[in-house]
Amino acid sequence: MAFVLIGVVLIICHLAGWGPMAHWTWAWSGDLWKFCAPFVLAALWWAWADASGLTKRRAMLRDDESKLKRRERNIAAMGLSHLHKRRDK
Repeated sequence: MAFVLIGVVLIICHLAGWGPMAHWTWAWSGDLWKFCAPFVLAALWWAWADASGLTKRRAMLRDDESKLKRRERNIAAMGLSHLHKRRDK
């Protein structure tokens, strides 16, 4: 996501005429690679994250955390939170 934001910022700076990006060209032989590089890096990152299982692991961790929070909330709603606390702490 950070690479996409960087690419968008570069394009906005170019269109607004800010900084050195204002002088970059859209020509294939010029500075086009500077505009495309962040988006290519984002695509490579997403491909690697999906292939390595990183995306799935993060989704599973989020699911586990939400299950635990929901369970604790339900136990507290039933008034059993004092029974649920561990004695070995």
